[in-house]
Amino acid sequence: MELRLERSSRPLTQAWSTHPVEPRGSTMLGISFRPLQAAALGLDERATLRSLLDYPYPLIRLGAYWNRIEAELGKFDTAELDWQIGAVERAGKQIILAVGAVKTFGYPEVFVPSHWLAQPLREGSLVQPASHPALLSGAEQFISRIVTRYRDRQSIVAWQLEHEAVDPLGVEHSWRLGLPFVERELQALRAADPSRPVMMNGFLPTSSVVRISQWWRTRDQGDSLAVAASLADIVGIDYYPRTALRGFGDRTLYLDGADGRSARTTRKQVFGSVRGRGKRLMISEGQAEPWETTTVPPNPEGRASYSCPPEQLISNYNAALR
Repeated sequence: MELRLERSSRPLTQAWSTHPVEPRGSTMLGISFRPLQAAALGLDERATLRSLLDYPYPLIRLGAYWNRIEAELGKFDTAELDWQIGAVERAGKQIILAVGAVKTFGYPEVFVPSHWLAQPLREGSLVQPASHPALLSGAEQFISRIVTRYRDRQSIVAWQLEHEAVDPLGVEHSWRLGLPFVERELQALRAADPSRPVMMNGFLPTSSVVRISQWWRTRDQGDSLAVAASLADIVGIDYYPRTALRGFGDRTLYLDGADGRSARTTRKQVFGSVRGRGKRLMISEGQAEPWETTTVPPNPEGRASYSCPPEQLISNYNAALR
C-alpha cells in the first residue's frame, strides 16, 4: 500500500535495538552537517558539530553556502567553513564538500546571494547559460574559489556539485537548472581540481505516484539521478520512502513506499544502472530527517515521527546495501 493514514507522532520504543542490521562490508558510514538546521533548533553550530564528531563514523559532508560566504559582492568570508574543516580534520575524518553553487543540501536548499540574483527565478522556467549569464558567472567564480582554496586539504575526498541539480525544489519551486548550466559549473570545478571525484545526487522515487510526477516534471532533460549517472564520478541517492501529504488532526496521510514493490523495483533498476556504468554509488541522504507536514521543531521528547522512527532508518540502511 502506498497511501497510509497514520498518527504522525507515536511513542518512541526500543524496537530498533532488536532490528537486524545488514553487514556493511567496505561501505563507509557518514553524516551530513547542516548548520542552518542546528541554528533553527536553537543549537550552537560549533558545539553541535563538535558533539557529532565524537561519534565513530569516518565520513562527513559539509556545505559551502554561497550566501553565507559571499554575503556582499567582493567580500569572501570562509572563516566558518575553515573552522568546520579544521574541526573535522582534528577528529580524523574525511570530507565530501558540497560547493553548490545555486543549490546546497539543507532546507531551503537555494543559497544564491541577492547581488547575483536581483529577481527571483521564474517559476516553470529552465535556468540556462543564455537566460542567466550573470548567475552562471557568479556560480563559476564561487565554485572555482572554493575548490581552489581547499584542494590541498587531504581530508577532502570528493566534491559535491549542486544538490539534486536539475530537479525542481519539491512543490515549492518549479524552476529548474538547465543541463548546460550544470555542465558549465562542472567544467569550472574540474578545471580547479581535476584530481578528485565529483559526486552529484538525485531523489529516488519510491512510489508510483512520485515516480510519474518526477518523470513528467523533468521529462525534457532527465531527472537529477540520470544527470548524475551521466556526468558524475559518484552518484548520490537521496532516499526518502515516507512523505507526509496532509494532516488531519493527529493523523497524517502519507505516501509510504518503504516496503512496496514499486520501491524495490526502482531501487534495483537505479542501483543496477549506476553500477552498470562503472560509477560509484552512495546514499547521500537516507530520511534521517522527518518528512512531516510540519518538521520544525522536531517531535516531542519520547516520541517519534511516523516518517522516520529509528527502526525505519535501519530498514532504509538495509535496503540501500542490498
